[in-house]
Order: sequence, then C-alpha cells, then structure tokens
Amino acid sequence: MSQEAEVEKIKRLVDFKKKLEKRVDELKSELKELQTMLEAVNSMLLEKGFKRAEIAKVPAAIEALPKEEVAAEPSPPQPPTEYENVIPLKTITGEPLANLYISEDSLRVMPAEDKNFNVNTPPFPQFLVERVLVKMQEKDNELARTGQLTPNKIFSYNIIQDGDIMREITIRNVDAERLRELKSSIRWTLEKMYEKMTS
Repeated sequence: MSQEAEVEKIKRLVDFKKKLEKRVDELKSELKELQTMLEAVNSMLLEKGFKRAEIAKVPAAIEALPKEEVAAEPSPPQPPTEYENVIPLKTITGEPLANLYISEDSLRVMPAEDKNFNVNTPPFPQFLVERVLVKMQEKDNELARTGQLTPNKIFSYNIIQDGDIMREITIRNVDAERLRELKSSIRWTLEKMYEKMTS
C-alpha cells in the first residue's frame, strides 16, 4: 500500500472516530433526559401512593417522542424577530401545545393561543421547574462560584404568569445539549398538563 493510500485510510478512520464520538455524546444526552423523566414519573407515582415494588411492575418504556419539525413560516401573534427558529410542540395526536422560539443562546416558550396551562398542575412545578430549570441554574451557579463560568453565562429562566396561568417562559444561556433536553422536557410536561386539562 502506498504512503498516500495509507494517509487517506487514516484520515477516513479519524473522521469515522469523530462521528462515533459525536453519536455517543448524543446518546448519553438522550439517556440522561429519559432518566430524568423516569425519575419524575416515579416520584409522581409515589405521591399518588404507589410503593417502590409496584413502580417496578409498571413498564419502564417511555414512548418515543415524535420529532417536531421546524415551522417554515411561523404565524404566532407578533412573532419575536430576534429568534432564528420556531419549533411547534404538539401532542402525539398532533394537538398544538406551544411554540419554541430559539435564538443562538436563548429560548422563549409561548403556549398555543387556546391553551391555559396552570403553573400548579403537575408535572410543571415538580418536574419542569424543580428538576430541570432549577437544577440547570444550580449547576451553572456552582460553575460560576468555582470560576469555570462567567456570571453573564449563567443559565437563567423567567416564568411570566397571568394569575396561575403560564403565559411565557424565557430562558437564557442555553447551549445545544441543554436545548435538546429542554425541548423534550417542555413537550413532555405540557402534554401531561394537557391530558389533565382534558380528562
């Protein structure tokens, strides 16, 4: 084998290695999201009076979340111009839940016009706020405390309410990995809240 062919082979192997590493990182991130959701479901079952042994009998499979498509032409009332992408979040049956407005490092969640999500409805306070948003903020606060993150890069969120009704969530300093986790966590939370609203 010539030296050029050998070099080309090594380059292909290096490229393949990079792709594998990226995929492993994606799968780790997805597994982490699913484990967080599973913990939330377990704690909700415990709140309802289930015992640990009974929880173990409940199938642990989590439904595959359908991939949301990026809307080509969003039509919300007064769409924010500083956001690059709009992702509609829907139930498995296609019922609109909310729109995610995504920019380089921030995220804005606006419920569908016909949805009045009460901030006290599970799993919003226990899962989305306490286990996802608060945990991300605490992690960044600790990184900033140890000098690994500048204060202006700390993850932050703001829930805008009209009484108990959630009107908007603004989230700042979001990276690609957190965006994936937030997207699936928010969709799952809103779908569970919608199920409670319609049951």
